[in-house]
Amino acid sequence: MTPGRSILRGSVQYLKGVGPRRAERFAKLDVYTGRDLLYHLPYRYEDATTVDAISELKVGRDATVIGRVVSKGVIPTRRRLRVFRAVIRDVSGHIECAWPGRPWLDRTIHKGDLLLASGPVRFYHGRQLQPREYTVLARTSDEGDASGDGTAAGSPRWGERPAEGSAASGARPAAGRVFPVYPATEGLTHRQIRAVIHLNLPRLLSDLGDEDPIPGGWRKELSLPPLAEALRTLHRPSAVAQVERCRRRLAFEELFFLQLLHARARARLRHEVRGIVFNAPATLTRSLLRALPFRLTTAQRRVWSEIAADMARPAPMNRLLQGDVGSGKTVVAALAMLKAIEAGHQAAIMAPTELLAEQHRRTFEKLLDPLGVEPVLLTGSVTGKARRRVVERIAAGDARLIVGTHALIQEGVDFASPGLVVIDEQHRFGVEQRRRLRESGEAPDALVMSATPIPRSLALVLYGDLDLSIIDELPPGRRPVRTAVRGPESRDAAFDFLGDQLAAGRQAYVIYPLVEESEALEARAATVMFERLQARFPDVAVRLLHGRLSSAEKDDAMRSFLAGDTSLLVATTVIEVGIDVPNATVMIIEDAERFGLAQLHQLRGRVGRGAEQSYCIVFHASETPSERLVAFEKKTDGFELAEEDLRIRGQGDLFGKEQHGTALPRFAQLDRDIDLLEAARRRARAIVDADPGLSKPAHRRFRHELDLRYARREALYRVG
Repeated sequence: MTPGRSILRGSVQYLKGVGPRRAERFAKLDVYTGRDLLYHLPYRYEDATTVDAISELKVGRDATVIGRVVSKGVIPTRRRLRVFRAVIRDVSGHIECAWPGRPWLDRTIHKGDLLLASGPVRFYHGRQLQPREYTVLARTSDEGDASGDGTAAGSPRWGERPAEGSAASGARPAAGRVFPVYPATEGLTHRQIRAVIHLNLPRLLSDLGDEDPIPGGWRKELSLPPLAEALRTLHRPSAVAQVERCRRRLAFEELFFLQLLHARARARLRHEVRGIVFNAPATLTRSLLRALPFRLTTAQRRVWSEIAADMARPAPMNRLLQGDVGSGKTVVAALAMLKAIEAGHQAAIMAPTELLAEQHRRTFEKLLDPLGVEPVLLTGSVTGKARRRVVERIAAGDARLIVGTHALIQEGVDFASPGLVVIDEQHRFGVEQRRRLRESGEAPDALVMSATPIPRSLALVLYGDLDLSIIDELPPGRRPVRTAVRGPESRDAAFDFLGDQLAAGRQAYVIYPLVEESEALEARAATVMFERLQARFPDVAVRLLHGRLSSAEKDDAMRSFLAGDTSLLVATTVIEVGIDVPNATVMIIEDAERFGLAQLHQLRGRVGRGAEQSYCIVFHASETPSERLVAFEKKTDGFELAEEDLRIRGQGDLFGKEQHGTALPRFAQLDRDIDLLEAARRRARAIVDADPGLSKPAHRRFRHELDLRYARREALYRVG
């Protein structure tokens, strides 16, 4: 490495204990530079600050012990299960540790090793510890460093005090140590990573110096430590209690720069793109409000007021409308579209599927026919002369309200005067599609809708460039779907109930997680159960719907159910989001553990759309229902369930690594850090409102950091 060159910016291979071969393995963890290594933080900690004496261990309780391995071996069992066992000893006594089905640990754990083991104490021919976690704290000098950590054989690792007494005596080491466990990969263990970080941390922190992108005043106000202190503590905490404050420091930093990215995208749209001021007399919107057979809810009126105010501004609207199933988003969207039309412009609504687009067309026909506004449909199925006629009407401005799919943004479709684009089911359309809608000189307003409730914190992270409106109230008198979570013993009774509903002329869904039976998964398959249900209900029209059918077959099955020609639809989760079948009153979901809460809630939303009482029955295969299913049975509010899903599963499990061009946070925990998110959002918007280009001296470091973090995403958000 060139003298004086920053090790933070340099390749990780030049750091102590790495080299070219290990650098390739670090690359699998997205660690390429010294800075990447510094930010490669533990995902959990082994807390040995309170260590139990082996003699005091109680059966039925969890324990953490530290002792020397005095004997070990692999024991076969009658079930051909090989169990690795090791006896460890401290000054108070000894205990056997057992790892069923993990014989390879015989090559990892050696006689004489100093071992930390944590897990439940059970009774099996005496007391036995069955570790969930273990860490080899030190090797004996005569056996060498088998772990490959790069530390001297027999020497304590960082933060580790030498054992009290000799290894031969089996003395218990002092407590007061916390051992970080790092994300690892094949060929690179967490202990090896820990050793590399131990060797290089002082130099990395020295190179970092006083560098800190977050101003000291902000840190003081939010009770957050400086960056170097936070990183040092996260890698080398002396107590687990120190970790949370330092995690929040990094969480705020990443949330702030993510919100700064969103704020700049929002500012570019407001300052660099010409919008339309919709300030014509409210003739159509008032007529619709008078014609509705119901009053808008308080939440609908609030959201409509936000949208109307946004449309009256010269900057293009860029707003996310969230609402639960049945909350009345479509009526609000209709009002927004009429506001564009009464100002002499066109309005379009894009749906992700043809069936949903056709349903929107029927809804708007019913709502707007008294007003003399005719919705025009353009989907992939509209072909030949019919398509040419629709395209001509759009280009001439004769078609004022257009309903369609992606066909609306295909080549050859030109709007005469686009005023508003409504995008239904926002999770089907990413940043790129939204950007394409802005490419004309005078951009239409955009309203993106979601029928899948998202926690506010997650919405602000994923869609921070959009203003947020939430309909958090259902219309009065709406009958909630009765939900029951049942075990396998209740299946026959549930299907008898289903038969009664079908005999009364109702329609129903039965949902399975798999298309065909699998030896690997003990889940009921849709194809097999379809045949069984046909046999059970011979006088009922039963159809099968799954993802392996052709588009035409899937379309035909849904149309048949929509028309009432099919009474029972056996399906996987391919069921179209938002399809409205008022006569469907029963939803049965098998093997419900295999679905997320959001999926379950969306499936439940397919019933309860008519006047009759509706029911959702979900079956679990385990002895007791999971925490997720208990929540599903108790809660019907989609936003409450979304918050619960975020708490149970975590943000990464919910949305994967990326969503719509925005990386999910690594350090922030959105179910706990809403205060940091709001603080980051306020600061980011205030800075960008005052200095959109981040060109002032006080803001240049923000611009530099933003370029380092989000260069690719900045390009994606760029307008024009």
